[in-house]
Amino acid sequence: MSVDAESTQPILQSYVGFDSITSQIEKKLLKRGFQFNVMVVGQSGLGKSTLINTIFASHLIDSKGRTQPDEPTRQTVEIHSFTETVIERGVKLRLNIVDTPGYGDQVNNENCWEPIIKYIKDQHSSFLRKELTAMRDRFIQDTRIHCCLFFISPTGHSLKPIDIVVLKKLTEVVNVVPVIAKSDSLTIEERIAFKHRIKEEMAFHNIKLYPYESDEDDEQDAALNESIQDLIPFAVVGSEKTIVVDGKTVRGRQNRWGVINVENENHCEFIHLRNFLTRTHLQDLIETTSLIHYESFRSKQLLALKENGQQQQQQHH
Repeated sequence: MSVDAESTQPILQSYVGFDSITSQIEKKLLKRGFQFNVMVVGQSGLGKSTLINTIFASHLIDSKGRTQPDEPTRQTVEIHSFTETVIERGVKLRLNIVDTPGYGDQVNNENCWEPIIKYIKDQHSSFLRKELTAMRDRFIQDTRIHCCLFFISPTGHSLKPIDIVVLKKLTEVVNVVPVIAKSDSLTIEERIAFKHRIKEEMAFHNIKLYPYESDEDDEQDAALNESIQDLIPFAVVGSEKTIVVDGKTVRGRQNRWGVINVENENHCEFIHLRNFLTRTHLQDLIETTSLIHYESFRSKQLLALKENGQQQQQQHH
């Protein structure tokens, strides 16, 4: 006869105190701080640096954007990473931003995604090496990419063939979050139609985006993830400039048609992207990188090592 575990649970006669374990964990984590590694991928001139600075409300990366209309677009020619520590209400976040060369900028774009994929895999490889050393560090410095923001050009038509190729390659190794850059260049109707077309193309090409479905999700998590999947790709506008609207200072842009308030969800979906990345899914992005992408890489590497070892043994015999 099976006994329900809940009904046989002992009743505590007095306060023991193990409920304080959550505050003990919090104290340790606050002391150590958190690490979050974000990669930005997309063509040059889509405002990648500006959006990162807008999300984290601080000037982290210098924009390579033009200061004058006749100035040529400056391009990132190699992969760069920038590390900054930001502190909010006693929580220390070490941000590592990885800026990639604008892919698709060249005449010949064949295999232009390879350096990006190699960089992501190199971080996994480096972590695995440190993990397998006999005298490993108590806390291995984590440079694995937790989130890749994929910038889509606001053409209003459809994804470029190269976008589809790069997206397929990226989703195999990292959590990808697509965004329609500079979405204020589209009307609301154009934006809705463009998002719909992108969703259809991604479904047709079987491109699996973060957040992934999980059996561990409760109803609340599943509902939240579903609302995020409805919003993807996020139509965003970035701006570090502050403007005054109705006596309130907001981040936004002034153009000849009026004001784009970055934090107004009627103007763009920046606020949803920011909340998703920082307020609801920051920890899950870090965990998913470790439990899915890194685990997949690790098991492949260890199986390959095992097979190599067996082949060498057979050769000696």
